[in-house]
Order: sequence, then C-alpha cells, then structure tokens
Amino acid sequence: MKLAGRDESPSRETQTGEDGQYSFASIVPGPFELSISAEGFVSKTSSGTLGSGENIVIPKMTLVLTTEVTEVRVELSTIEIAQEQIKEQEKQRVLGFIPNFYVTYVPNAAPLNTRQKFELAWKSTLDPVTFAITGAVAGIQQANNQFSGYGQGAQGYAKRYGASYADVVTNTFIAGAILPSLLKQDPRYFYKGTGSVRSRVFYAIANSVICKGDNGHWQANYSGILGGLAAGGISNLYYPANDRGAGLTFENAAIGIGASAAANLLQEFVIRKLSTHVPNSAPATP
Repeated sequence: MKLAGRDESPSRETQTGEDGQYSFASIVPGPFELSISAEGFVSKTSSGTLGSGENIVIPKMTLVLTTEVTEVRVELSTIEIAQEQIKEQEKQRVLGFIPNFYVTYVPNAAPLNTRQKFELAWKSTLDPVTFAITGAVAGIQQANNQFSGYGQGAQGYAKRYGASYADVVTNTFIAGAILPSLLKQDPRYFYKGTGSVRSRVFYAIANSVICKGDNGHWQANYSGILGGLAAGGISNLYYPANDRGAGLTFENAAIGIGASAAANLLQEFVIRKLSTHVPNSAPATP
C-alpha cells in the first residue's frame, strides 16, 4: 500500500502483515491519500486529513478480484488447413470405390506443399483400384495384341501390366508431384459447379492446359504438359523397340491432354453426382 500527502512530501509504501494489518509512523500532519493494491485485485483508495498528534485508524477495506476478459483466437496454418482438406479428398470415391483424389470441391482450397503433393501421388498409385484398372488395361491390350513385341501368354500380359503401371506411376509422380513442387503449381482439378453449361464446358476443357498456381493465380499447366512428355519419353525405356520414338511420345502427350479435357468434363458434370464423401462446402450440382 502507498501513502501520499497532498503537498510535495514524498510518498511512503508498506506491506500488510500476515494478519492484514499495516501502519505508518511519523507522518507529517495534513491531507493524505492511501492507496491499497494487490495483484489480481481492484485497487482502492481512502483519503483524509491527519491532525497534529493525531492517530487515524482506517476502516477495514476489502479488495475484490479483478474481472478480465481474455480473447483467445486459435487459427490453423495454411499447411494444416491443406492437410485437413486433402484428408477429405482422399475419402472421395466414385461409386464408393474408384479413387477421386485429384479433384477439390472447395473453391478456395489451400495450396499444397511438396509433402502433400507427394502424399496424393502415393495414395493414388498405391490404391488397390489402380492396380485393378491397370490389370484391365493390360488385358485389353493383350486381347488386341497391342505392343506385339511383348508377345502373348502370361509373360506378355506381365510385360503389358508392368508397362501400364509404370506409365501410371511416372505420369502421376512427374506431372502430379515433382513438377508441381518445382513449378509451384497445383495438380488438382478445381470443381466449378456454378454458371452456365457453356461456361463450365469451356472451364473444364481449358483446365487441360491451365492450372491454378500455389499463389492462387491461373497459369499455363506446364506441370501437366511437360509431365506428359517426360513420362512418354521414359516409356521408351521399356516399350518394345518398334513402339518407341519421339513421334509416339508427342502423340501420347497430345492424347493425354485430350483425355484430361474429357476427364474434366466428366468431373464437372457427372462424377460429383456419383462420388461419396463430397465436402458440404461444395457447390451444388444443377
């Protein structure tokens, strides 16, 4: 507590004892002001006038607890938001079983970091349905005797299966993880879901050659285009000699762009209706 005179005499301070009692001695007569304070309590003051030779007993004073309003705001980082969003994406499956990981139904989804882009690639390439679809593709190729250099029988099927799965892995990782990480681009399709049919058709087709950057701006899809060319070039290492060449690489890249446009159209108008675990924040499909 603090005792101050109303003249220019210096103030004095003391602390109460264990019983809450306190006293000041040899006080100069005159007006005074007594301030009592304690951490966590509301301060109180008492004033009066001390006469010459007079003792003053201050009435008992009780301090009350202070009322503090503390506002705590907990916000997730961009990386944490993106992680929560891709956890939801990894639950998306067409007809309940076909993976639909590379589409986001959140219009302003948080950008993915490098680890998250590779996580999506791993989840996609290691999904059991991916292995099953690859097996079906290899079976069709064998039935049509595509890549005849592989031959027929179990050995021919195994080679076609390995080549088809290698195509999936190289294209997914190069176009969906490696280049997007280096070029700061998002490998996902951002579902539009609103506007006229015409605008959505153009949007879906355009997204075969453009993509959203990690900065949120639309830009040329260098990751997808260069990734398709790189994957096609790598395929020359394992396809039969008579099926190799730069022409085939560029042809496959062009086919890949067309296939991407077709897939985007399906995403925009069909797949959302057939997908499970679509986020509630997704735009409604007309």
